[in-house]
Amino acid sequence: YAMEQMFFVIDSRYRSRRPMIITTNLKLVELKNPPDLAHARIYDRILERCAPILFDGKNFREENAGATRQTAKDIVNSKHD
Repeated sequence: YAMEQMFFVIDSRYRSRRPMIITTNLKLVELKNPPDLAHARIYDRILERCAPILFDGKNFREENAGATRQTAKDIVNSKHD
C-alpha cells in the first residue's frame, strides 16, 4: 500500500511537471539500481525531475542516540545505588 501511495504522489507531480524536493538516505548508486520494478518506476521519475545533491556530513541523530543511551544507562545505574 505504501509503495502504491508513493508512486501515486510522485507520478502525479511528474505528469503535471510540478517541482519535487525529495530527501532520502539512499545513495545515487542505489537510486540507479533499484531492487525491483516498483522501485524502478518511482526512482526513474525522481531522477528525471530532481537534481541529486549529496550532503555528506556528521550524522547528528547517531550522536544524539549515543547521548540518549548514556543518559538511560546513568538513570538505570543510579537506581541500583
